[in-house]
Amino acid sequence: MKKLIALGLLTLAAPLVLVACSGKAEPVLKVGMEAAYAPFNWTQHDSSNGAARIEGGGWAGGYDVEMAKLVAQDLGREVVVVKTSWDGLIPALESGKIDVIMAGMTPTEERKKAIDFSDPYYKSDIVIVVKADSKYADATSLADFSGARITAQISTTHYDTFLPQIPGVKKETAAQDFPTMILQVKTGKVDGYISERPGAMSAVASNPDLAFVAFDEGKGFDVEESETSIAIGLKKGSDLLAPINRALAKIPDDKREDLMKQAVDNQPAPTDEATDDLGFLGWVGYVVKNYWRWLLQGVGVTMLLALSGTVIGVALGLGVGVVRTIPADKQSAGPVKRVLLKAVNILLAIYVEVFRGTPMMVQAMVVYYGLGMAFGINLNVLVAGLLVVSINTGAYMAEIVRGGIQSVDPGQTEAAKAVGMKHWATMRGVILPQAIRNILPATGNEFVINIKDTSVLMVIGTSELFFEGRTIDGILYQTFPVYLLVAAIYLVLTFTTTRLLRLFERRLDGPENFTLATSSTTPESIIRTGDENYGRTR
Repeated sequence: MKKLIALGLLTLAAPLVLVACSGKAEPVLKVGMEAAYAPFNWTQHDSSNGAARIEGGGWAGGYDVEMAKLVAQDLGREVVVVKTSWDGLIPALESGKIDVIMAGMTPTEERKKAIDFSDPYYKSDIVIVVKADSKYADATSLADFSGARITAQISTTHYDTFLPQIPGVKKETAAQDFPTMILQVKTGKVDGYISERPGAMSAVASNPDLAFVAFDEGKGFDVEESETSIAIGLKKGSDLLAPINRALAKIPDDKREDLMKQAVDNQPAPTDEATDDLGFLGWVGYVVKNYWRWLLQGVGVTMLLALSGTVIGVALGLGVGVVRTIPADKQSAGPVKRVLLKAVNILLAIYVEVFRGTPMMVQAMVVYYGLGMAFGINLNVLVAGLLVVSINTGAYMAEIVRGGIQSVDPGQTEAAKAVGMKHWATMRGVILPQAIRNILPATGNEFVINIKDTSVLMVIGTSELFFEGRTIDGILYQTFPVYLLVAAIYLVLTFTTTRLLRLFERRLDGPENFTLATSSTTPESIIRTGDENYGRTR
């Protein structure tokens, strides 16, 4: 049995280890971006319009991608996009996950303290996106937005610098990304959000019910040139800074403007069929028809992480749970063994409390980015996700196993000792078989929880189901149909898993009625006659 479990774990882990250890012979330039901020960057189905491949699958297009390709060509490298959330871009750069950031990032003084920046590769002006039929659509100055509910993206100059410049503004909570802000404006949660002009043009092109307000000089935002420019982010002291600046100097301004116009024209939009009259169900059908491959990939990654993480976590929890039940009294162990057991139990208790007491999202950030920054350990995103799910599950399972062991009648342990069985033999032959059956419902519950909790791995760029849904929403700006469809898929996965686990539990329970097997040596006193679900067999 132990050999089969070990073989299963190796089978599950081997492909991920190979992915983590494999390297590419050709030189690449790993470019970090959200791939969800059109027209600067977006995710698309294929390599059309010069899209670059995304690490882990998919394609990215946009102005940032085109500029990255020109820079990489001058450096003699190939562009590989690393899809990363906005908050994770700088940690990814510092930990060595990416070589550069090209994500419409402004080189603010605060950011310059953490990373270096190249010369600007685009300059723009700042506008406010509003509903086309709102009273703010005809605004001509910032003063017209007094009393308006305005937001901007978190950790940007839009929110930290420009938003406070609006007199009398109602400063709303910063949003995680632009699709979220577009939804907030369309649903009336806010009156507008701050954006660069290209991003606003892209949003309006995909959402005719939106408009953006630009301001004449002296009536808009007080900005410095550095606050409206966009540059490439690099690690402090990077050798790539000078070569990249030389490459950027070779790209004329008219070429840059042409690339931006092409990006606005080429951004993905539902243009392959009439979508103006699509209702809710129509949009759900549109998403299924055009993005089923993305959703299927997300389901595959989600189930791989949930199943593998649960199996490894259960094995880890069994080991921890059994070790923590080893008797350490004077009759069972000598002084050295008692000290060692106490030290091991303290370490295991710390492990359990730390990973049960901290959010999985934080653990993912620490494992994926922190290990790279502190120790230079750069894990593949899928391996990092599996590691986080496994150790998190193991911490919970350790307590579940301990409770399962304690639920077995102590008299069975005493009986095993009476016939000379050692602790490990008692556990293996008497206690664990019963404990495992007792904890099976809780184990199945952990599996179901893991299916849902893999969504938090989105923060490190794992292409699970929620991440794919967020990408689709970033293209279509149809949040309600997209996320309701994603929720339905999660429900199908968890419901099916629950039913299969319950079927497995019933099979372990065996039949409800049993027949007593007797022999010629069975005492007559325990043999009942009549129809009482007992019978005699010889």
